Amino acid sequence: QVQLTESGGGSVQPGDSLRLSCAASTRPYSRSIEAWFRQAPGKEREFVALIRWHGGSALYADSVKGRFTISRDNPANIMYLQMNNLKPEDTAVYYCARGTRYETSHRAYDTWGQGTQVTVAS
Repeated sequence: QVQLTESGGGSVQPGDSLRLSCAASTRPYSRSIEAWFRQAPGKEREFVALIRWHGGSALYADSVKGRFTISRDNPANIMYLQMNNLKPEDTAVYYCARGTRYETSHRAYDTWGQGTQVTVAS
């Protein structure tokens, strides 16, 4: 069973940057999609970004376009989320996920990490 483990979260000031990592216990298939979602207390799980494991094409939520960058290190089985110019509204638990469909709905993903907390506040 594949295991995904997030790391890199923390508490930062508005305008700061964080780099989240998602380490996978097994190598993704070439057609796999990996994605980042986030969830604030009392809120629905929200799509952030996804990437095709093969080829590296990416899709972003409008709320993070121009600020966040998703990438992957294929040999190391690691996915990253570089978050720049963080805003208070970015505060949430961030989850990485793996699936096989190019889809922004969390229901399309069948493997999830346990999450890492990101807090952006003055």
